[in-house]
Amino acid sequence: MVKGACFDLSDEVSLRDFALKVGVTMLKGFGEKRALPHREREKTANLRMRERIAQQAARLIAEDGLQDYALAKLKAARQIGAPDTRNLPNDEEVARALRDYQALYQKDEQSERLRQLRQQALEAMRLLERFNPFLTGSVLNGTATRHSDINLQLFADSAKEVELFLLARQAAYKSGERRVHFGGEVRVFPVFTLLEGPAEINVTVFATDDLRQIPRGHPDKRPLERARAKQVEALLGEG
Repeated sequence: MVKGACFDLSDEVSLRDFALKVGVTMLKGFGEKRALPHREREKTANLRMRERIAQQAARLIAEDGLQDYALAKLKAARQIGAPDTRNLPNDEEVARALRDYQALYQKDEQSERLRQLRQQALEAMRLLERFNPFLTGSVLNGTATRHSDINLQLFADSAKEVELFLLARQAAYKSGERRVHFGGEVRVFPVFTLLEGPAEINVTVFATDDLRQIPRGHPDKRPLERARAKQVEALLGEG
């Protein structure tokens, strides 16, 4: 011991406690540094899973004729060996993957098919002009495939009015119903499927008072994109 030095036992305890706290802090920091790369790897793996499912779903839509995005995503997840994954892509991710697939593998075919579908849609919209027709779906947004139908929205005082119009013109059609997210709730609307022409045309009939509201594909999604006949004419002019 150095002569003249004064050393209290409490100082030794304090130093030991301090060293212990420093050690714990260092270990904690080291653990956090190791955890960060793990979280990053997990995030990257999740994003990659979403991409793989989106790409496989796009192929199913483009080649096999699946038109239901939700069904395509589930089937894609099963095919890549991840049936229970929670990392499903959203519809916008699938649509982007579909556009990429079409640009790479079906560019010429898809462009011509899209032009034909839009032309058929425009002719039907002119025929149904009295019912304020709108075009929606893949034929409008440009992701239509060789298997796609045409989707129109009509607005009338009653579905019977539209049916009588079709009967008067001896149009071939079948009737059904469709559930639509509309005005904050799920409602059921009548649908007439026109069977003449290269592609079937699904006509959903809304009430005249519904004209100012735009249906949603899902309660959490943006309103569906839609276009009047003049806008479809413009799209054909661009093509």
